[in-house]
Amino acid sequence: MPSEKLGSDEPQGGSKELTTRFRFPHPRTADEDGFVAVGGDLKPGTLLLAYGNGIFPWTTRPLTWWSPDPRAIIPFGRLHISHSLKKMLRTGGFSTSFDRSFRTVMQGCATCRRGREETWISPAFISAYTRLHALGFAHSVEVRHGESLAGGLYGVSIGGFFAGESMFSEEKNASKVALVAMEEKLRAAGFELFDVQFLTPHLRSMGAVEIPRAEYLLKLREAVKLRTDFAAGAKITEGR
Repeated sequence: MPSEKLGSDEPQGGSKELTTRFRFPHPRTADEDGFVAVGGDLKPGTLLLAYGNGIFPWTTRPLTWWSPDPRAIIPFGRLHISHSLKKMLRTGGFSTSFDRSFRTVMQGCATCRRGREETWISPAFISAYTRLHALGFAHSVEVRHGESLAGGLYGVSIGGFFAGESMFSEEKNASKVALVAMEEKLRAAGFELFDVQFLTPHLRSMGAVEIPRAEYLLKLREAVKLRTDFAAGAKITEGR
């Protein structure tokens, strides 16, 4: 489990909320499934220390921490947008916004659907990440069709690093719209690393790739040093 000492390498400082009494094992100690540790808490400082070191939580009972090898990322500027998706983006009637309904997006991602009868996004996760959002370290994109929330995506950001956590669709292609919007937003804001953790067939079809964990950690180390402003990113897709 994480040792109960102040993390000496947490990416943020200042507020007591941004510190932690835990220190994580190095990701290279993970087993073949990517499991690193058990225990700790979901307070902002603990989460930021974990993400800043290539580790993320996955379950709450018990609380477990992971760092898979290889790691899936979306290279900026290489998102695959099919001709049909391009047409749908122009004429599908969807609109996008950012950080307007973070908790609602998380709740949408947590809802069980056909083919996904279980979810790791527990009420404890929703509370923890909503607090990160309030502190400026988590963001969402909302996709609407008219007044209805059709889909969305949320994740954690530190410097020029963004970890996409989950996305959902209530309408066909809404999650693809969310992914396109978030990639464009992050690229415009100067982010350098878009982490999606595991490579799924859906993410592969959109241009995600796998890289060795060692390479990922090097990219992460540089990305978290950057100064970015998510809100200042050009509104390329908002109100599309």
